[in-house]
Amino acid sequence: MTIISYADSALSLLPPVVAIVLAMLTRRVLLSLGVGIVLGALLLTDFSATQSAQYLGEKVSALVWDDGAFNSWNLYILGFLVLLGMITALITVSGSARAFADWARTRIRNKRDAKLLTMFLGCVVFIDDYFNSLVVGSVARPLTDRYYISRSKLAYLLDSTAAPICVISPVSSWGAYIIALIGGILTAHGFTDTGHLSVFVEMIPMNFYAIFALLLLLCVALMGLDIGPMRQHELNAQKGDLYDKSKGLPPGANSGLPEADTGKVMGLFLPIVVLVFATFYFMVSSGADALVAKGQEFSLIGAFENTDVGSSLFFGALIGLVVTLGLVIYQGVAKSMIGKGLFEGAKSMLPAIYILLFAWTIAGVIGQLETGKYMASLATGNIPFAMLPAVLFILAGLTAFSTGTSWGTFGIMLPIAADMAMGSHMGMMLPMLAAVLAGAVFGDHCSPISDTTILSSTGANCHHIDHVMTQLPYALIVAGISLVGYLVLGFTESVTAGLIACSVLFVISIILLRIKACSPDAQCKQ
Repeated sequence: MTIISYADSALSLLPPVVAIVLAMLTRRVLLSLGVGIVLGALLLTDFSATQSAQYLGEKVSALVWDDGAFNSWNLYILGFLVLLGMITALITVSGSARAFADWARTRIRNKRDAKLLTMFLGCVVFIDDYFNSLVVGSVARPLTDRYYISRSKLAYLLDSTAAPICVISPVSSWGAYIIALIGGILTAHGFTDTGHLSVFVEMIPMNFYAIFALLLLLCVALMGLDIGPMRQHELNAQKGDLYDKSKGLPPGANSGLPEADTGKVMGLFLPIVVLVFATFYFMVSSGADALVAKGQEFSLIGAFENTDVGSSLFFGALIGLVVTLGLVIYQGVAKSMIGKGLFEGAKSMLPAIYILLFAWTIAGVIGQLETGKYMASLATGNIPFAMLPAVLFILAGLTAFSTGTSWGTFGIMLPIAADMAMGSHMGMMLPMLAAVLAGAVFGDHCSPISDTTILSSTGANCHHIDHVMTQLPYALIVAGISLVGYLVLGFTESVTAGLIACSVLFVISIILLRIKACSPDAQCKQ
């Protein structure tokens, strides 16, 4: 079977663009992704129906069996989703979720406090974006429901803490991956005496999108800055419509589950705490084993660089489920209720699993179309040096939006940014690398085919396209602020000047948003 390369053709953009536009217009995510996958397969096989069918069969089977072995990453992540669905359902069945909501109601005074607590939890649980979105969503959902905060707002709170926190945290799966990439790039360019961790830390204030996305989220939580589609979702939530029931229940919505009357707050906190610590342990342990196999000394950053995230999430969730089962049994919950909780919890994750499988498939198709390489090629040419950080930010954003992957964008764009810096101004290498990181997170936030976006909507039990459309205005605002910051940074070669420009624009934006959100036809009460 002959596969055609589209690395130098704009046609490589067609499948992801078609999938994204269809998803937004029709709200039918699986259908839209399926059309994008079929279109990509036809392009790759020169529109041969037979070879396209063969190609699709190989892609689908590779989701489970790849290169003569089980696709452990995919299977572990899917297992993690199922286990977490079971844990969440058991916590609901035990009455612990309701007990937590009742307990929090006496301590959390209003909607603002509920949103701030959710954001705080998102910042604390920073070891992995998947883990962050799903676990924090499970903990925060009873509380945000109690104060009639829409599931779309919860999804925004989850998504806009998960990726921005992970991308600037060295002790996270994202941080370790980025440090490893940057380390290889610096070594390849002769920077052998530079500490890779210190370089990563130095780049944190240059990641304008991550910083100001978190600051905007904080202002939204404090001031109730509900704009665009988010405003209507919040108004509906005040009437008790946390999501539009006419469109069916979202993934993970454990509706109709029986709840025991003996639930305790500890029944929610203990399983989640065990889940967090068990996952952290397995991440460090698997990374340490990899270091030993390589003959290297143990270090925490080194362990995270070599950790097996998928298996760590799965085994951490497995221990969390065992602890949850033990608590529910000790509590005396009927076996029939426990069985129903396990079954319904696993079943509730099926819609999210379907979307994720389709997203992984289209990601593989887009990878073979070499969409990322085509986007990266647009950066080459006679671009003024001062414009490079801003151009790289835009291209990284478009690449992540089109491919649905921040990590893939890092892998493609970071080496190109480094090469461009070496060929123009070596002193601007770190700002240009940071611009790629920032743009990739921005594109990831906006993309309906991003797995992080999918799992944030899953963690919030929110309809996927609702989350994409309600988060989009906020992401675009921060992107605009960041773009100006990178232009200023490029022309002045000063990170401080870039931060000042972003800060001024941010303050102006908050004032305008406050006026808009609190206009006579809007509500900004907490």
